[in-house]
Amino acid sequence: MNTSTPPPVYEIDETRYGKIVCYDQILLFEKREQKGWESGSTLASSLPFFITQLFVANLSYRVLYYLTRPLYLPPFVAQILCGLLFSPSVLGANEFVVEHVFPYRFTMVLETFANLALVYNIFLLGLGMDLRMVRITEFKPVIIAFAGLLFALPVGVLLYYLPGNGHPDKIISGCVFWSVALACTNFPDLARILADLKLLRSDMGRTAMCAAIITDLCTWVLLVIGFAFFSKAGVWNPMMPLVLGSTVIFVFLCIFVIRPGITWIFSKTVKAGHVGDTHVWFVLGGVVLCGLITDACGVHSITGAFLFGLSIPHDHIIRNMIEEKLHDFLSGILMPLFYIICGLRADIRFMLQFTDKFMMVLVICSSFLVKIVSTVIVSLFMRMPLRDSLAIGALMNTKGTLSLVVLNAGRDTKALDSPMYTHMTIALLVMSLVVEPLLAVAYKPKKKLVHYKHRTVQKIKGETEFRVLACVHILPNVSGITNLLQVSNPTKQSPLNVYAIHLVELTGRTTASLLIMNDECKPKANFSDRVRAESDQIAETFEAMEVNNEAMTVQTITAVSPYTTMHEDICALAEDKRVCFIILPYHKHLTPDGRMGEGNSSHADINQNVLSHAPCSVGILVDRGMAMVRSESFRGEPMKREVAMLFVGGPDDREALSYAWRMVGQHVIKLTVVRFVPGREALISAGKVAAEYEREKQVDDECIYEFNFKTMNDSSVKYIEKVVNDGQDTISTIREMEDNNSYDLYVVGRGYNSDSPVTAGLNDWSSSPELGTIGDTLASSNFTMHASVLVIQQYSAANRQAAVAAAAATTVVGAVAGVTGNNQESVDGGVKMTRDAEPFMKSMYEDEDEDEEEEHQFGIHR
Repeated sequence: MNTSTPPPVYEIDETRYGKIVCYDQILLFEKREQKGWESGSTLASSLPFFITQLFVANLSYRVLYYLTRPLYLPPFVAQILCGLLFSPSVLGANEFVVEHVFPYRFTMVLETFANLALVYNIFLLGLGMDLRMVRITEFKPVIIAFAGLLFALPVGVLLYYLPGNGHPDKIISGCVFWSVALACTNFPDLARILADLKLLRSDMGRTAMCAAIITDLCTWVLLVIGFAFFSKAGVWNPMMPLVLGSTVIFVFLCIFVIRPGITWIFSKTVKAGHVGDTHVWFVLGGVVLCGLITDACGVHSITGAFLFGLSIPHDHIIRNMIEEKLHDFLSGILMPLFYIICGLRADIRFMLQFTDKFMMVLVICSSFLVKIVSTVIVSLFMRMPLRDSLAIGALMNTKGTLSLVVLNAGRDTKALDSPMYTHMTIALLVMSLVVEPLLAVAYKPKKKLVHYKHRTVQKIKGETEFRVLACVHILPNVSGITNLLQVSNPTKQSPLNVYAIHLVELTGRTTASLLIMNDECKPKANFSDRVRAESDQIAETFEAMEVNNEAMTVQTITAVSPYTTMHEDICALAEDKRVCFIILPYHKHLTPDGRMGEGNSSHADINQNVLSHAPCSVGILVDRGMAMVRSESFRGEPMKREVAMLFVGGPDDREALSYAWRMVGQHVIKLTVVRFVPGREALISAGKVAAEYEREKQVDDECIYEFNFKTMNDSSVKYIEKVVNDGQDTISTIREMEDNNSYDLYVVGRGYNSDSPVTAGLNDWSSSPELGTIGDTLASSNFTMHASVLVIQQYSAANRQAAVAAAAATTVVGAVAGVTGNNQESVDGGVKMTRDAEPFMKSMYEDEDEDEEEEHQFGIHR
């Protein structure tokens, strides 16, 4: 007769170092009736529990992560909360959790997988850190980093020995790990906070990042010293000289043997940029081997994993492959187990038996203020603005996985007992809760809103420098934009200055080194000698344009940002560089059959937001293979590229005419300007639209007259007027033009906020509002199959001011409704900037409105 298995019996003794649990080893094996060859095994009994623990850990972390993400909180907060949720003071003491989720007898299995995940996670940390970013070109970040360490370490020792803080019988080695955890700054999380708050490219952001890298490296040195000085029993290590010596030897081994050896092996085995699974296995096996070596040397295994990650050649494609294969699996599956282990070790109820609540608050507040005070004191001697020094000091309190690693290392060596471990864990949680929300609310960067005249192509008139911001998402975007720039006629009188920006989406897998990548960080190496990443290929393609053209300069930049706020980076960079034209790729791409694919809807939203908030004119290029256009005739002479400019009327069309006019002067360009004039029937049926059209027509006539007068003797320019009565008549005329003369590029105006009798009836069929009526028609797959289309919108201060006001109104509505989400972050950031710079922006917009009105009236009365 079957009888129910009695629950396992544990003998538990609670000490200051945690719980000591005794149980019968038979409990490790599955208890059931065995039949024949079947037998109980540890794997058979622990595997179901491990799968349950994996599921519970991942579910808890994901729920907490999505709850904390809209509150400007870094992922580290969700990580600590996930662990504390299952601490003995919350759910860890629940009978069901102890028996069926986290039983004591399988804790070692859980810790084994958690530590393995930690080793590979630290390896990824070293893999993503590029030491070339550590360039001590100025002493400001160096002084801030060392001042923070020199202040925080002694203050940490003082707080550790503070009466009422933990058990009165303190362990000497515990103050080392306590102080290092307090003094450390997590560079990847700090870079991500700056990216979220749009402060990466500010002076304050650059200083904070450089100081964080130095602090991060110093933390590793202090951690290794702590491992060497104290044994795993928490007492002085008599083998300290041997441990330090062997660790230094391993560091030199990584620098002079492992790194050159890996480079040599990859150069001999990697062919045509193809990396096989064998190479990945070789690297992953090396992580475990290096961890084993450093563990045998007397320091933690994570030290070897970190050093091996630094030893992988930074320019090799193997880094991206390992990142893709490991990151999602580690961060999404295995690392939550490590957070659970951290939580199981933290007992808040037991800590309060030895820690006074007032002392607890005092220690947490002092831990947070020490970095801020040290930064402010140092900044007084370096004449830094007070608001910047306060922001940098707050950012120096950014904690991450490394701080948990330090605490757990002290816990493993019995240097930290349970009360002190729990106290510092809560301190890390509070510090992480405060940093990013505090900066988002209190720190308003003084944005330099520059009032410059040349915000449109029309104002340049081919007499001053033509500055262009070219944006690309992926490599196929590059060919069309570079070909467009090459036919934009750079001359010595009007040189072309191109700022090429590679837009990369900020995701959970984005490394900190990529977050701050730009042309200053890239090594001046021979690109043909190494396998290149996509950003490097894009940069090379743009930089190749200036090789044989003295009138063109190119600067490449990589910007990493969430899609929801990427337009802010584009507009800020455009204003910072004083560009007068932004080129964006159309979100749909050419398919092999010659049609336009579905495209990326996020890219379409970016284009729409840039059109609304741009500080200058904007062009969207619908690339249908400008690079594939025939380049030579049968006689070996360059073929002329046929460009058609379709003029309907309005400021956008005048801007498009100015850009097409700029192309004239090159022997490879043949320009045809077609102006569509409404007939009598169209004017009568237009009503109010006709009155607005007549007002704009006076300025259009002056613009067309000037164009015809200055190009009358140019045989490469042709001007045609077509009388049409409605939108369908206009489309029929364009189709007739396409049939008679195949064009390579159409240049049209977007026609934003302006209606014309010649486009009547076409607005109802528009599927891409960012292209306008004519542009959307030309971009449709059933109209033309090979001509590219450039849709241009002229900058208008009134339109930009209306977009800012609309964004502010949206934020107010969202605040009233209590809406939280990803979009709230970008809206809040926009309003934050507007409120801070409202008086200056208002005067700037008023000045630009006066300029536009003056130009308009001048065109009428000229």
